[in-house]
Amino acid sequence: MSLMIDIRKLRLFNQMAKAGANTVADHMSQMTGLETEMEITKINFLDIADIETHLGRDPQVGVHIQLVQPPHGYVLILFDERSAKQLAHVMMGGDPRAADEKAEFTSMEQSAVQEIGNIMTSGFIDGWANVLNTTIDISTPTFVHQPGSGIVRELVGGSEDEMALVFDSHIHATDSDINAKVYTFPELEKLVALMNRIKLK
Repeated sequence: MSLMIDIRKLRLFNQMAKAGANTVADHMSQMTGLETEMEITKINFLDIADIETHLGRDPQVGVHIQLVQPPHGYVLILFDERSAKQLAHVMMGGDPRAADEKAEFTSMEQSAVQEIGNIMTSGFIDGWANVLNTTIDISTPTFVHQPGSGIVRELVGGSEDEMALVFDSHIHATDSDINAKVYTFPELEKLVALMNRIKLK
């Protein structure tokens, strides 16, 4: 598998993250009517085994979505239960401070989380596509609520790629400050091929 890349192109990861975050914030502002910002605080390449260990057995809430065009792979967006409840209530037009984080997720809350995940993933991947000069279609979102390590193992346990690209992020909206993690599991060889097509200016 060839993963050779011009070191000067590594800045594309920052451009992809910034473009993705800006697009996510725009989409969420339009959907909720609230002024929303998304800030990427850290970008890491991590071994998939390390992600499983890092997530541990704590329940996580979110969605996973498949990329149906190159670079293929998956996007996994996870929140802690408090953050997911608050975002769901924002999407439903309620007061995020009134969300009961200890209660089970209702079908409406699950649908709201799926919609949030769809907005975030489509915005994030649209940002990638703009930087990479391509189009990347995605599948419909699947809701998940279980220990984070199990989610990753079920999603990419049999993948030939051993690494994932992880974006730590904060979402700032009215009356809420949400922590979210965006885990991307692209097929690395195809991602590098797309990046190698970009001409440096």
